[in-house]
Amino acid sequence: MVNVDVFRGAAQARSAVLTARLRRLVTCESPPGAASELAACADLLEAWGNAALGRPARRVLLDGLPHLLWPAADQRVLLLGHYDTVWPAGTIGHWPFSITGSTATGPGVCDMKAGIVQMLAALELLPDTSRVGLLLTCDEETGSTASRPLIEEQARRSGAVLVGEPSTEGGDLKVARKGGSVYRITVRGRAAHAGVEPHRGVNAGVELAHQVLAVQALAAGETSVTPTALSAGTMTNVVPESAVLCVDVRAWSREELHRVDRLIRKLAPRLPDARLVVGGGINRYPLSADVSTPLLRIAQSVAAELGLPQVRGASAPGASDANFTGALGVPTLDGLGGVGGLPHARGEYVDVARMPERTALLAALVARLLATAGAPGAAGEHRPVAVPARPGPSRQD
Repeated sequence: MVNVDVFRGAAQARSAVLTARLRRLVTCESPPGAASELAACADLLEAWGNAALGRPARRVLLDGLPHLLWPAADQRVLLLGHYDTVWPAGTIGHWPFSITGSTATGPGVCDMKAGIVQMLAALELLPDTSRVGLLLTCDEETGSTASRPLIEEQARRSGAVLVGEPSTEGGDLKVARKGGSVYRITVRGRAAHAGVEPHRGVNAGVELAHQVLAVQALAAGETSVTPTALSAGTMTNVVPESAVLCVDVRAWSREELHRVDRLIRKLAPRLPDARLVVGGGINRYPLSADVSTPLLRIAQSVAAELGLPQVRGASAPGASDANFTGALGVPTLDGLGGVGGLPHARGEYVDVARMPERTALLAALVARLLATAGAPGAAGEHRPVAVPARPGPSRQD
């Protein structure tokens, strides 16, 4: 059995380095879809990752955007994260990185730049990283459309996937996540002069209003169906000939995602001569506790050996790339990043005082998994890491 005691002291000794790196990474903005800013951030992360792993990254360009991959030939554990944020370029100018007490704020500080800093530091603490892969993507916040095949390819090569998304505000790891769908409903109407002969038009804006209410009515129980981005019309004196409605769906089961999908595709226009075009669909299936709980038990054991606060598991309504890896049946544990809250909000924060302990937890967990990893399987794939099967936590755990 691996002695994990050494990791806590080593991580604590790097406390100042963790905070300094977090400041630098948050200041290096990485807005969604911004090729030049993402490339600059990738340069920084590539240098850090090369040093931590002792081998060069593969820069994978997909749709012109740079994803960073450090594959291992015999990959037993994959560390997975994303370095894009939801914040547009220039946000750092009026919302700079700052620390008050032990609370750090800034664009992307929680989701998920603190997690990346901790992952890299954990790798630096490991005596051998030759069987550990690292993948940092840059399109997670826009649905991982391009990076999904790369994520799934690397997950299939791995015995376990550890995801550096933030934990809950209390520090719980994430063992289950809702699945999600994204739709874009386009309304086709007919333009006309709004003041002279509006009756000759087909008002796409009015049809859009009907569809907003129809879509919202599809929600049931814990399944959310939320109209989000809306647009219609071009001029104040023209009956809108087109409109667009975006819809966000979240559900705990595949069945619910498919139920909503069927109903959205059956939507019918209310106005004569209006037409609907439905695009999009199911993006991520739910992350099941079945693939996460065995890894949670190991993390709990390791935390106890390190003398850290009790580690619990929680269910999260938001989706992440863990949904992809878990759906493949690969053991996956999420929420191993920063302890903080309010992601995607102006008050986004992380507790820098807890970064050393979470770094130690991740390093010790990887070390324990490497020590118990199964033998390689056929076609270069690995059997899942040997983990004990135990009942999963409830949603309150």
